[in-house]
Formats: sequence, structure tokens, C-alpha cells
Amino acid sequence: MYNLAIDVGNSAVKYALFSQSSLVRTGQVAAPEDLLPETSLEPVNNIIFSSVRQTGAALARQIPFQGTFIQLDYTTPIPLQNYYLTPQTLGMDRLAAVVGANSLYPEYDCLVIDAGTCITCDYVDREKNFLGGSIAPGLQMKFKAMHTFTQKLPLIEQAAMPVPLAGRTTTEAMQSGVLNGTVAELNGIIAAYTVKSDKLAVVICGGDAAFFETNLKAPIFAVPELVLIGLNRILNYNV
Repeated sequence: MYNLAIDVGNSAVKYALFSQSSLVRTGQVAAPEDLLPETSLEPVNNIIFSSVRQTGAALARQIPFQGTFIQLDYTTPIPLQNYYLTPQTLGMDRLAAVVGANSLYPEYDCLVIDAGTCITCDYVDREKNFLGGSIAPGLQMKFKAMHTFTQKLPLIEQAAMPVPLAGRTTTEAMQSGVLNGTVAELNGIIAAYTVKSDKLAVVICGGDAAFFETNLKAPIFAVPELVLIGLNRILNYNV
């Protein structure tokens, strides 16, 4: 029997099957209604469901299971002390990511960078205290914003690094502003947390994680399944 963790994000639905704490299989579908055929091959005992869209839970409940179904929200017990002042507004993907990082690196303070539609940086210390973090636009959001909110700047594609620091065309200048600027932004944030912590693990996940893994200065642990690992940890904590 398996645990099933489901993470409904802004652009995709990711899921993973776990045997206790061991990751067995991961997958991704476009919408919650596509989950049923994807997850019908293995016997599922417990399910945890998390969504940033506030939709899909009813469809997820149609997956056959024999044990417990948890729809993660701010009232769900977690194996951390949550010091976020407005827990009802906290994205459950952020919460699951810090739980996942703490479970993987319990002897470290963890800076968790989720580089997706937005770039979130969240901090959990080794005493299991979640202390909050930051939210900023992601790479594609920055490119789209410059095109949407100006009359002349084009909508351009993300380029491979390195891009010129001083762009000599409008396209190069925009790429430098977004890519070099965001790398500098995250290097600065990591440096600030390094001063704060004497034993820091930087853990990154999200769709643009590979880009930042190869371009940031600090040593980084890339864990693509971090949110799903955190969801499974929360599920096991409650079951």
C-alpha cells in the first residue's frame, strides 16, 4: 500500500507515490481530472492533497483509497512550529517545501528556494521553526510583465546563460535585466541568510531550479520533488 501526495500548482499537477518515506514514483498531469487514470495502477492507502488553485479536491477524492484523505490547509498539524503571522494566507506549497527540507536536512538551518511562477525564499531553522520568507516574480513573469506593461518592449524567450551584463540590443538588455538581475538578487539573499545562520543548507526546487542550480554561487541541493516529499512527511505525521 502506498501514500499518494498531490500538489496542484499554478501550471501543472504533480503527484508522487511513497512507501512510508521512500519515493516510489512521480508524475505530472495537466489537470486534476487526469489523476485518476495515472494513479489507478497501485493500491493507495492514504492521500494528501494540496492546491494553490483551491480546486480539484473533489476529483482527487475519486481516486480509490483505503485509509485517510487530508486536504492540506493552515489548520493541518505539521511537524514544525509555524511562526507565519497570517497562516491562512500562506501557500501550502511553501509550507510543504520547508517541511520537506527540514526532513531531508534536519541538522541544518534551511533556506528553501522555490523557483516557479514566483520565486519564494523561505527559512526554517534546525529547531524546526518556520520563520517566514519572501515572494518575488519568477523569470517568465518578469519577461511577460515588461511586455504587458510597456508599449514597445517585446515578449522574448529566456536565453541560456551567460547573457551579456551590458546588453547591446533591447532583447539582450531585457535578458540581462531578468536573468543576471535575478541571479544577483538570489545571491544576495543567500549571502544574507549565510550571515544569519552558521550552518545553512540552500535547497532549491521548482521549474527553473536547474537554471539557478548552475548559475548561483553558493553550494545548492536541488530536490525537484521537495514539495511532494514535504506533503508525504505531513501525511505520515498525521497518520
